[in-house]
Amino acid sequence: MVKAVVLGGIGQPLALLLKANPLVTELGLYDIVNTPGVAADLSHIATPAKVEGYLPPDDGLAKALKGADVVVIPAGVPRKPGMTRDDLFKINAGIIKDLATGIAKTAPNAFVLVISNPVNSTVPIVAEVFKKFGTFNPKRVFGVTTLDVVRASTFVSEILGDLSLSKEVVVPVVGGHSGVTIVPLLSQSSHPLPSGLAKDNLDALVNRIQFGGDEVVKAKNGAGSATLSMAYAGAEFAAKVIRAVKGEKGIIAPTYVNLAADAQGAAALTKDLGQELVYFSANVELGTEGVAKINPLGTVTEAESALIKAAIPELVKNIDTGVNFVAEAIKAEAAKNDEPRL
Repeated sequence: MVKAVVLGGIGQPLALLLKANPLVTELGLYDIVNTPGVAADLSHIATPAKVEGYLPPDDGLAKALKGADVVVIPAGVPRKPGMTRDDLFKINAGIIKDLATGIAKTAPNAFVLVISNPVNSTVPIVAEVFKKFGTFNPKRVFGVTTLDVVRASTFVSEILGDLSLSKEVVVPVVGGHSGVTIVPLLSQSSHPLPSGLAKDNLDALVNRIQFGGDEVVKAKNGAGSATLSMAYAGAEFAAKVIRAVKGEKGIIAPTYVNLAADAQGAAALTKDLGQELVYFSANVELGTEGVAKINPLGTVTEAESALIKAAIPELVKNIDTGVNFVAEAIKAEAAKNDEPRL
């Protein structure tokens, strides 16, 4: 039995993909509108998962989360043309804090998969909320960076001239999940790039992986961001977590995690980075408890090392933004209510 819960945002295509996953036996949906209708629609699909949809009234969030094994959070607004990640954060941070509060109260042992952007900051928000409730387990909170991996696989297969390879191409993508914090380790690609690929073309490929979201936002011309590809990526990562939780061995995927999840792995990674970080996206081995092992960077090129070095200051800033948001929220509510609570 596996109950997966999807909270808002790009929930419809993601919920469809999770409904089609035979390992999901129960699917809970929560959003501010439409979820009962979406649940009714999905419930007609001939797969094992029982589907229920909830709205905010009558403790809908708690009802959706009750008994959850895996919670996927794509809630919040999509990025629009001209909107920076900071703009996005100001809107989505409060939404994520409220959802994290609900999870901490109702499903504190669930595996939490954070899709809501900016991931580099929203994952720390979830963690800080859990800490205030005494329920934070760094092994069970994940930032979903899978879309960067999916893009890298697709774009590399395009350069190789064979899109049929896209499911086989594996490119580790480390760092974070926005702009310069996205670092594709193309030298470690399972399918090497052509040996004669010009530096300009390589640089363009790296840039496209880092800023692929901008490509979609521009193409949609104000009508949204990367929803379908993100739903696919979110469902792919959720499936890996579910398979690992059910006992499958050897599943490794890049994901943005709190490095306290594996002290030994974090020490090796910190040596590679040359600096301590609280969060980082690395190749993580998944297990029954969530994070089983955080893997080191491995051998990287000089250019990749420069990309990692450029990513670190931005990651530090993003992490601090998330942590400080929760701290300020607690102060504000304490001042209002004369007691420190969320």
